[in-house]
This record gives sequence, C-alpha cells and structure tokens, in this order.
Amino acid sequence: MKTRYNKIICAICVACGLMSCSDFLDLKPQSEIIFEDFWNEKADVDNIVTGCYSLMQSQNVISRMIIWGEARSEHVQAGPNITNDAHLHNILKENITAMNNYTTWDSFYEVINRCNTVLKYAPMVAEKDPAYTQSDLKATIAEVTALRSLCYFYLIRTFRDVPFSREAFTDDDQKMDLEATPFDEVLDNLIADLEAVENDAVTRYPEKKPRYQAGRITQDAIRAMLCDMYLWKGDYDKCIDYAEKVIDHKKAIEKEEREKNKNLYGSNESLLEKRLNGYPLVNDELNGTNYGKAYESIFVKGASKESIFELNFDESPKTSGMLSNKAITSLYGHSNGDGLLVASKIVQEDIELNSGRKIFDDKNKRLDARLYLNCDGTKTSNVPIEKLSASSIDIKASNASPTATYKKYLDGENSSQWIIYRLSDVMLMEAEAYCEKMQEGSTQEVLDYNEPLIKKAFELTNVVNKRSICKKELAASDTLQLNTGATKAQMSELVKRERQRELMYEGKRWYDLVRYAMRAGSTNEIISAASKRDDVNAGFVANFFKKMDAIFWPYNLEELKVNRNLVPNPAFSSGENESMDKS
Repeated sequence: MKTRYNKIICAICVACGLMSCSDFLDLKPQSEIIFEDFWNEKADVDNIVTGCYSLMQSQNVISRMIIWGEARSEHVQAGPNITNDAHLHNILKENITAMNNYTTWDSFYEVINRCNTVLKYAPMVAEKDPAYTQSDLKATIAEVTALRSLCYFYLIRTFRDVPFSREAFTDDDQKMDLEATPFDEVLDNLIADLEAVENDAVTRYPEKKPRYQAGRITQDAIRAMLCDMYLWKGDYDKCIDYAEKVIDHKKAIEKEEREKNKNLYGSNESLLEKRLNGYPLVNDELNGTNYGKAYESIFVKGASKESIFELNFDESPKTSGMLSNKAITSLYGHSNGDGLLVASKIVQEDIELNSGRKIFDDKNKRLDARLYLNCDGTKTSNVPIEKLSASSIDIKASNASPTATYKKYLDGENSSQWIIYRLSDVMLMEAEAYCEKMQEGSTQEVLDYNEPLIKKAFELTNVVNKRSICKKELAASDTLQLNTGATKAQMSELVKRERQRELMYEGKRWYDLVRYAMRAGSTNEIISAASKRDDVNAGFVANFFKKMDAIFWPYNLEELKVNRNLVPNPAFSSGENESMDKS
C-alpha cells in the first residue's frame, strides 16, 4: 500500500512477460505506456490481466504463500542452508518482529491494484473496441474480481485486519494510508464480490487450451474460493452448497470424457469405481506395484482433471526462457542442493513408525503413498521435502514396506504447478463443514441426528484416503475406519488428519490451524501443533500463543512508518534496537 503510483501505466505493466507456456501467458506488454495511448482495445486489457497472473507467479508471492501457510506449522524445520535466510530462521524459532522481510505484502497489494485498475478502465475499452464484447467484459470483471479477492483472502488469513479498497491507485494525490478493515468485514465483502460475478466467469475454456482450465479463473475457481470463505465464516450450509457445485461440475466433465472414450479406464473401471466412488480424482495406474503417476499428473504436468486453480509454469523453463518456480527451488530444494526447509521430525517419525503415528493412519502399514510423496523417508536427518521439488517419484509397492525413488528438478528448472485449489481440498472442506454441523454428545438422539452427517463426511474423507493406498485392490482393512457411534470430535479429528496428509507442504496447514483456533476461540490446538517443532521451546510456545493475536503476523515496520493509521499487532515487537532469541 505504501507504493506510490504515478500517472504512467508502467507501474501496473512491469513484469507481465514472466509467464508460462500458453499463448495467453506469453503476452509481453510494453514497459512504459502513456495513459492516452492505453485502454483503447481488448489487447490492452488482456495485457494487464496477464500482469496479474505474472506477479502471482513470482517468487515474492509464492514464497509467502508457502511461508505464511507452512513455516509456523509442525510440518517443517530448518534445513542445513537456513543460515542463508535469517528472516526465515527467525520465523521457525517464532522470533518474528515487524522487521522480518516476510511480513511485507507489497506484491499482493500490487496484484490487487492491477485488478482494481482493470475494473476501472475495462468498461471504457468496451465502449471503444467492438471486438471487446459485453460478455468479454463481464468475464474479465469476474476474473480480476476473483484474483483480487484471493489476494485479500491470503492477507486477512495472515494479518487478520488489513487495509481494504476497491479503488484503483493511479495517482500520487490519492489517499493510500488506509485504516485496517476488520477481518469479518473484509471476508463479507469478498463473498459479496464473488457471488456478484460468479455466473459471469468462464465455465470452461476451449479444449485446445487445456492449461487455461486450471491456469485461469473459472466458475469452479470462484466456487472453490466461496466454499473456503464460507467455511471460515462458519456458514456450513453455504460451504457445502459451493463444494457440491464444484464436485458436480467435475463429475459432469468426467462423464463427458467417458462418453468420448468408452475405454478410458480399461480393465480397471470397476476397481476405480470401488476406490473413488465416482469422484473424479486422479489415480495411479493400478498395476499393483508401481505408484507415483498421479503425483506427476497433478503437480508436474499440471491442469489435471482434479485441479481447480493453479499457477502454471512452463515444463522447460530454461529452454523456453520462461519463469521457473523459484520459490520451491529455494524453500524445498533441487537436485544439487537442499532447501531452506526440510521435513520436521514428527513427519519423519510417521514414516519410521509402524504404530502410534501422529499424522498418518496406522492401518495402512506404510502403504499410504503420501508417506513417500511428501518427503524422502530414506534419510535420517535433514529429510528433504519431495512434494513439488521432485519431477518424478516412483514408489515400488510390491510388499508391505514400499520404497521410493526420486528425481529432483535441476536448479533453475523447477516447473511444478503451484496449486491453490484442487478437488480433494474442496472435498475435505465439505467434510469439515459436515463435522461442524454435528451436535456434541453421545445420547441416542444426538447419534441419530449426526448419523447422516457423519456418513457424508466419512465418505468424502475416505475417498481421498483410498486413492492414495498403494494396492491394486482394496480390502476393508486397508481403508479408514470409523467406529459405530462415532462422535463429532472423532470425525472432526479424522478430517483434520486427512487434510494434513493430503495437503502437506501446499501452504494450507497454518491457515487450517488458525481457522480451528478462531472457531474454537482457543489457541490450544495451535499450541499443541507448534510445540512439536524442533526450532522452538515448548514452554515458550505455550506462553506465546495464549493470546489470539499471536496466531497472526505483525505488520511490517516500513508499512507502519508510512501508514500511521495501522495499529501494530500487540503480540509482536517492532524489532528495532533490540536483539531477541527465543530458541
């Protein structure tokens, strides 16, 4: 917000060339465009929309999505190269001050301002250019409204109350030192904005542009965001409604593909139906021994049938000259070097243990593919994070103790897709909503009320779990189990652990913990999770997280200096003129 925008539109055009392989994402605007020469035709609008996606692909943005969503959770700890990033090291030690570099939010607000600028000037272009139709305009408005809303959603989940504006800042004379708008008010505004444009968004892009389906905003992307936002708001019926809209559309597409290709799944048709129960998740080739193809389809190739919205990267960035996923390379490593972060001891122990696991289920006897997809369990220290940093993972599961072989991306060549929403995420959000609709207690009346809700929540959760089991044919003993008369607490715990297993290292865990804390009005679950980390003292964590303020992040000191209307988070120091070490 502190950045001053002048009257030259270059402030919102810079870096638009940093995109992936598709023709839309290859658009490269001019570096400086005088206002009078701009906003005349459809291509001008497309260039700025391209710039929104371009900036979201940047290392600055994706690294924050990862660090804000994972670094304070129990999933990660400091890697051997952490001394190269003192700011991240301090986050891992829960020694966060307002001077920490990762408390800056300028790139998110730049995306927001680009979106606001399109919303301000695109209608003018529609009046000038006959090729830019009203339906085109509505689709553009829906697209940038969604991108703006997504950025604000990241900001409020991270900082709680943030400056909120729908105004385009294009002039130095405009007032930009806005007060922070409360979390709930921002959330309500985002929901209203998205629902206003939901039906104007593109439903599906042409088949000849497959990367568009997940690489650009669609109706499914907006509905996934609304599902997520309503979950945070505590409106569980609306959360379920939007989840069902996404799932139903994905099922319709799957049905269409099956009708085109009657032998789509060949001899495995019945096995997949039993495993996936009609949900169109990506599944491994069911040969009974080798697994990992699903990982490649979802995270490496991208635009998989279960992906809803992802930030696309070109499959050969060094050859094409396009942007690679530098955030993953830096944080999770590459073929010739470790990342700044490695898998935590609690994750490693789950691989080593046969019983008493903290995250994974004991029943599967190490047959859950995600034990191997998330990190390299063959290492005994500095366990590398493999998800997103590996270009292929081959799991051989011919016996009860599978082995995995990893091929890491080369430095500068990581092309993994950064997935913001995929179908399994939406399914588990819906399952969580069903859990929250349940009643507490174990009387017969409560059990009868909860039974259909538990049944639906368990179905969604169990399907996500079953697709990850490294066996060709599944027996009842291979899948999740729920005792007769299960309570709300038991089902909720099952869903929470499945989200951990499924979405680990995808920038989700800390936000889940924050949502649980806000819902319960208690930080106990965060204290329990954070105290498992090697980088902090459990006693310090228990004391620090007593107050809800501590689960959010401090405003950056430079923002506080230029915007005197921001009130600092009282849980954090400014970091000026002091040296703190809470390790």
